[in-house]
Amino acid sequence: MKNYLNLDKDKTQDTVKELNVLLADYHLYYQKLRNFHWNIFGKNFFDLHEKFEELYDDAKLKVDEIAERILTLRHQPVSNFSDYLKTSSIKESDSDKTDIEMIEILLEDHGIILKQMRKVVETADKGGDEGTIDLIGAYIRELEKTSWMLDAWRMKTNQGLK
Repeated sequence: MKNYLNLDKDKTQDTVKELNVLLADYHLYYQKLRNFHWNIFGKNFFDLHEKFEELYDDAKLKVDEIAERILTLRHQPVSNFSDYLKTSSIKESDSDKTDIEMIEILLEDHGIILKQMRKVVETADKGGDEGTIDLIGAYIRELEKTSWMLDAWRMKTNQGLK
């Protein structure tokens, strides 16, 4: 049976399941970025305080866009934080981390999010859902670039490169 977007309803449901996992991942990632933004200290305070704000602003937009994509597919996004905690592969983080630890944790989270994004794209492809593929494909490209930049910062900081 096809919906108003001319997509198979059963296949769309599979895509929505994966989108809800991604939504949960992004909520935990967003909150972690807020945590790190508030609790960064030391010589890299100014750079990372600003960078974390930039990242959580971006994550906030993606949370909304993912939820709206789920609604566009005529399903309901998961919206309880308790469900996000159960669904997401991203874990909460303590506040007392060093700058390097924060970046390493975010890079680990990026790996988790990228893996889920690829799962969304794979599932959406099976359902012929180009809209979801296009949305998430752009997210993959952006997060890969952000990961590269954070990794370059980490390499410079850890190795004393100039």
